[in-house]
Amino acid sequence: QVQLVESGGGLVQAGGSLRLSCAASGRTFSMYDVGWFRQAPGKEREFVAAITKTGGRTYADSVKGRFTISRDSAKNTVYLQMNSLKPEDTAVYYCAASPLVLTPRTIGTPDRYHYWGQGTQVTVSS
Repeated sequence: QVQLVESGGGLVQAGGSLRLSCAASGRTFSMYDVGWFRQAPGKEREFVAAITKTGGRTYADSVKGRFTISRDSAKNTVYLQMNSLKPEDTAVYYCAASPLVLTPRTIGTPDRYHYWGQGTQVTVSS
């Protein structure tokens, strides 16, 4: 089992940047595919980005070219660098870990992830 804690959220103006961190404790984080999801008020949780055990990266179309996911295995941490932020990026951001072998079809599916953090709020003002 793994426990996840997100940090790095906050209030930023449009065009600004934030870096979210997802720190893991418990089992070695490198054994999991890790995804970032977000949920805005009144909306369903949506996929943002994911990084596989072998370092493959997948992004939602809405964040391609602006967000970058990375992992530091020595620190048991996954990061989400968010640049050129827009008001529509405002949401609670969650990291999640999956012990499964995810495919391009399933990597964006929340129910494939077994472990979730508590979320961190990102607010982008216009």
